[in-house]
Amino acid sequence: MTEMEDKIRNAESGMTLLAVMAMMTLFAIALLAVAPAVQQDVQREKELESIRRGEEIAVAIDRYVSHHRGTKLPESIDDLLEGLPQGTKKTQILRPSAATDPLSDDGKWRLIKPEPAVIAAFAKRVQDYNNGVLPPNQNQLLDRYSVIIVNSINTGSETEAEEPEEEEDFDVVTDDTPFIGVASQSRSKSVIAYYGIENHSKWVFTPLFRGTDRSNSGFTQPTPPVR
Repeated sequence: MTEMEDKIRNAESGMTLLAVMAMMTLFAIALLAVAPAVQQDVQREKELESIRRGEEIAVAIDRYVSHHRGTKLPESIDDLLEGLPQGTKKTQILRPSAATDPLSDDGKWRLIKPEPAVIAAFAKRVQDYNNGVLPPNQNQLLDRYSVIIVNSINTGSETEAEEPEEEEDFDVVTDDTPFIGVASQSRSKSVIAYYGIENHSKWVFTPLFRGTDRSNSGFTQPTPPVR
């Protein structure tokens, strides 16, 4: 091999290396460009799954209250997982996977007590989402838990019924308390709007105020922000 051939071969190798490096740079730039969109898609899927599981819990609470003829609420997610007695067996009312919140760091749902201070703001959001009408309970056995909340909305000021947009403190209760719904412990702003709400911690999954059409899940894709 001559000296000239060596120089040509070395030059070709150098050009090949530069071409590979250029392709890798372009590939890295492309990945950075699509990363936010991929991250948003992943977040959307987590939120959809959280909503699905939260809705399952709402249905399970409804069945639990019906079984106890409106006299008792579940006091832990385990109460729902244990199922309801039917003869010598138990009927499952909640899938084990639904007991985990995909949005919470520890996977535990925050239990929502049937108290105006806790749930009235969500009820007001549902009312606003439903064109000013708060849907009645599909299950009349739930009326005893909603009447105080409804009165709170009707007699309280708009300021009292509305939650602040800023992040607020709340007690994280995950066990040993009668609850009428669940919410995520995550305080993050959401990609999906649930009843017009774009904050995970303010999504309350409850059988209250669902009207007669349970197929209305209440969540929509938010309008893209104006840039």
